[in-house]
Amino acid sequence: MSNTKLWSGDFIKICLSSFFLFFAFYMLATALSAYVTNELGGTDAHAGLSMTVFIIAAVLLRPFTGQLMNRFGEHKIVMVSLLLFLLCSIAYLGVFGYAMLLLVRFLHGGAFAIATTSTNSAAIGFIPEQRKGEGISYFSLFMSLAMVIGPFVGLTITTHGSFTALFVLGAVCSLIALVLAISTNRKRHQRSSEIAGQQPAAAKQKFHWRELVERKAVPIAISGFVIAFAYSGLVTFMSVYAHEKAIDQYAGYFFVCFGIMIVLPRPIIGKLLDRVSEHVIVYPGIAVFTLGMLLLSQAHSPVMLLVSGAVIGLGYGALLPCFQTIAVLAAPHHRRGLATATFYLLFDLGYGIGSYTLGSLATRYGYSAMYMVCAIVIALTSVIYYALHHKRKRLSQSFFPEQAA
Repeated sequence: MSNTKLWSGDFIKICLSSFFLFFAFYMLATALSAYVTNELGGTDAHAGLSMTVFIIAAVLLRPFTGQLMNRFGEHKIVMVSLLLFLLCSIAYLGVFGYAMLLLVRFLHGGAFAIATTSTNSAAIGFIPEQRKGEGISYFSLFMSLAMVIGPFVGLTITTHGSFTALFVLGAVCSLIALVLAISTNRKRHQRSSEIAGQQPAAAKQKFHWRELVERKAVPIAISGFVIAFAYSGLVTFMSVYAHEKAIDQYAGYFFVCFGIMIVLPRPIIGKLLDRVSEHVIVYPGIAVFTLGMLLLSQAHSPVMLLVSGAVIGLGYGALLPCFQTIAVLAAPHHRRGLATATFYLLFDLGYGIGSYTLGSLATRYGYSAMYMVCAIVIALTSVIYYALHHKRKRLSQSFFPEQAA
């Protein structure tokens, strides 16, 4: 029974490491625009570019993470990427101009992409095979908690404290993430790789562009791209939308409701992933997410705003771990790190493209129309999911039932 234990010491450590990593990211992301405009004298466009540069670096470097782990070892890449993330976090304390900030943001984005992908892969290696869905769901829960707590802490510090205090706390959280990851069992990483059939480092093949993406994870990653496209409108423009509706004092509570409904159902969703077909979760999740966006587009009161936040959190919180689990299980054991990188590569692209596209749409037609478009986009995800995953899997089971078994 020991091989079915989920909450091992190593799994807990890597979950906490991921929490502090994402906590530092979200805390800084929400407060950086104020830093650019208030401290560096930049404009809103400059603030937006600082996030765009971060995402560009993540998109460029994330595809290489799987290859790096296969070539140099998972544990080593986790350590190096978290160390780089820590150094970049400290570098904010020495920023003296906007150009230097963009350089730090680019390096930080690259380190973040590699660190998040490699720690995710490490966590998957600590999860028993028969509990992958549940384990991945719990692991992503720590990221979701950071997504709720980080922005609140960041905005509180910048309102009542200073940006120096913000950067110091970010560096401390990055250090904690590194220490926790270092304390995981390196030999266990190596045994997992041997069991999964990975080659020793000396026998690794040279880099090849075809090895930067896991082909079997692409279909579900495209669905993740569409979800991230719509989700970017939520994160990027919620505060502006709430101000437009004269309910901006409730914008923070929107994310509280959003976070609560991500966290509460997660244990149930995780267990369902290992017991029922993923379709049972995906289609209702898309429907609930769509409904939440429709409610948000029509929110004219605090009650409607908070209700929409809860509904969106329930739908989005069900879809993300489900899509990630599908991507991981679609790949061979020794390419699961690459499958994770592929999924988040398209997720990053969807987020980056969505932020720019939806912002342009909101400028011309307003935020209510923008969120209505987001609802339509989310609904279309069901068609994409059916065509690229559900239908293909059903045909595979029909023609090759022995593989489905």
